[in-house]
Amino acid sequence: MLTSELDSATLEGLVSAAVAAPSLHNTQPWRFRFRPDTTTLEVHAVPQPALRITDPSGRGLHLSVGAAVFNLRVAIRQAGHEPVVRLLPRTPEPDLLAAVRLAGPSRPPEGGGRDLYSAIWRRHSSRLPFTDAPVPAAILTELAEAARAEEAFLELPSEQEIHRLLAATAEGERRAVSEPGRRRERWQAVQDDPSRHYGIPTEAIGPLDAEGRLPQRDFAALRPGEHQRTAAFEARPRVAVLGTARDEPADWLRAGQALERVLLLATAHGLRASLLSQALEWSDLRWALRDPRHGPGHVQMLIRLGYGPEGAPTPRAPVAEVLDRDG
Repeated sequence: MLTSELDSATLEGLVSAAVAAPSLHNTQPWRFRFRPDTTTLEVHAVPQPALRITDPSGRGLHLSVGAAVFNLRVAIRQAGHEPVVRLLPRTPEPDLLAAVRLAGPSRPPEGGGRDLYSAIWRRHSSRLPFTDAPVPAAILTELAEAARAEEAFLELPSEQEIHRLLAATAEGERRAVSEPGRRRERWQAVQDDPSRHYGIPTEAIGPLDAEGRLPQRDFAALRPGEHQRTAAFEARPRVAVLGTARDEPADWLRAGQALERVLLLATAHGLRASLLSQALEWSDLRWALRDPRHGPGHVQMLIRLGYGPEGAPTPRAPVAEVLDRDG
């Protein structure tokens, strides 16, 4: 049975918020277990054989789980409790990546007054063109502060540096399309069946940049006889670099929490975002993304930010499919 402090509807609401987090190719590599004796939600990783080549170290999986943990924190505070998080608790279960205990009462919200809870339901990756309207410096500063609060950093590179980052991204995309194994994994991520809860619907893929300035994942290149749409994207893409000082599994989980905090705060400010991870999927290109002038660090994600249309939502597995209950 559930504790008197947490009824079934509340528990399901918490997990619904958690699974709204982004994940690589919408694989949703998580499962949740509720421990009523300690009022704790455990977050377990689900191995992803479909990404064996794309994500061999599990770094992308850890980022995805970290993003789900952050959503869980926000939702627990919304429910009036204080989330107490333990990353990588030492247990006989190697797939247990985080445990979030519901304490209480809750302290001030995660977003410093911003409504991050409602942003959970409005956040979608937008692979569509953005306008050329600049993002105010005050908002970019706030996003950088949000990353620091999660023991990560968010750098806002110059236009010249962004060109270098996008060139590495384009090279990562070229390699991925050229390599049969990665092409196959990408092909498996595309889904046209509305009853599927995983993968990327074709309507969420978006066009390619007609000018070639912004490298996007070309899923249509894998479909014989089909041609990808093209469109004019922003002339000066705004790309932020999310990173951590170290590069261990716990750092990947923290980076995932920082990533989701930044994305939700951007959503609360009316910004759109998409993730550019192509270069991060190759060890040499990932290392080359570092800007040595800013000291040591490890890049975990490139985030494209701007104003534009809302992206198409991707499906999510029902709570019953990802939640185990003790008691």
